[in-house]
Amino acid sequence: MNEEKGRYPWRMPAEWERQRGVLLAWPHAGTDWAPMLEEVLDTYRQMAVEIVGSGELLYVVSPEPLNEPALRSEKVVNMVCPTNDTWARDFGVITLVRAAGCQHTDSGVPPHRCAKMLDFCFNGWGEKFPAAHDNAINRRFFDTNFAAHETHCYADLQDFVLEGGSIESDGRGTVLTTSQCLLAPHRNQPMTRHDIEERLKRDLCAQRILWIDHGHLTGDDTDGHIDTLVRICPNDTLLYVGCNDPDDEQYAELKAMEAQLQTFTTPEGQPYRLRKLPMPDPIHDEEGLRLPATYANFLILNDRVLLPTYGQPQHDQAARQTVQEAFPDRRVIGIDSRSLIKQHGSIHCCTMQIPQ
Repeated sequence: MNEEKGRYPWRMPAEWERQRGVLLAWPHAGTDWAPMLEEVLDTYRQMAVEIVGSGELLYVVSPEPLNEPALRSEKVVNMVCPTNDTWARDFGVITLVRAAGCQHTDSGVPPHRCAKMLDFCFNGWGEKFPAAHDNAINRRFFDTNFAAHETHCYADLQDFVLEGGSIESDGRGTVLTTSQCLLAPHRNQPMTRHDIEERLKRDLCAQRILWIDHGHLTGDDTDGHIDTLVRICPNDTLLYVGCNDPDDEQYAELKAMEAQLQTFTTPEGQPYRLRKLPMPDPIHDEEGLRLPATYANFLILNDRVLLPTYGQPQHDQAARQTVQEAFPDRRVIGIDSRSLIKQHGSIHCCTMQIPQ
């Protein structure tokens, strides 16, 4: 293991490790939220209050200075710059931390640099939506908030498309992802699965990549982000979306995903502790199309977990209990996410944590 650590000067921490702050992009009239702006702002205000209450700094990106009571705190930093949308999980900077005991300089980066901020290309989930403003945020975010910190460095990785919602880390060298997303059109062709895996290992300093080849939520336009399906939790636990209704159009794919998860083992060769999250009853938009509601899209903070709820008391409570069992040291706080799901996302999609 010491030899392995020597090979990897950085590591991608697990989300439940200590955080410095959370990045949030504020909804405005120039986004797809315009027809329901006040409704979604209420949800964002709730998220902001909980993030600040958990002790993290809240970095808010917005095209203009904000005068929001929920943001009047010394723990809120407002960065003014153009945005296309508000899905910070997917355009936000992915941060590595220095591996314990490592003395490598990593291409000239001195050992006192303890955080490395990776700026991958965000192209609107495979060129589906405009993304030029969002793709430019990370460079400005680093320059505004971290460039003067001798402890942080920046890595321009704009030659590779990668969204934060498409990867999960256990903090010990394992990265979980989906083949449906990373091999989807208009991302990194003509790279093969092997090419992409090697690139992930290099850039994320991962020792192994676990690929999920099944699982899909109807209405998902990310091509199957891992954070809508399976989440890595402490104590080698995987929380995953399950479906018990054979008549549900998602049933077969989610059962195949469940079967594949049962074959995965930890770095020590032991089976993972699998815990099934309930499936919300179908939620549809005004045109009758199903939306990708999921309880897996929760955000882990320093002392709490923000869990999306959907106005379905039985399922909401079952999801809360399952998440609480996975995080006994944190309070699980439900936030009604029926506003967020109207634009096909939820709490985790809106946020990106910055590790301590």
